[in-house]
Amino acid sequence: MSKILIYTANLCVYCTMAKRLFDNKGVQYTEINVDAEPGLREALMQKSKRRTVPQIYIGDLHVGGFDDLYALDRQKALDPLLEGYKR
Repeated sequence: MSKILIYTANLCVYCTMAKRLFDNKGVQYTEINVDAEPGLREALMQKSKRRTVPQIYIGDLHVGGFDDLYALDRQKALDPLLEGYKR
């Protein structure tokens, strides 16, 4: 099964909010902190075509940032995407 990936950075409030939303939903995710290693931010920009964090992937789906994740949750479209990722 594919993973839920969250690309984050130090001191990023939106990253914390995205992780908290996943924690509250009881799903497993993998966090990749782009500040932890040189070159990770550039690799993220190549992959997502965006400069900001968080960048969230659920399996092969690029959700986008926290605002995109939260919008999916408000539209009741997030829970179906998270099936199979519950702890």
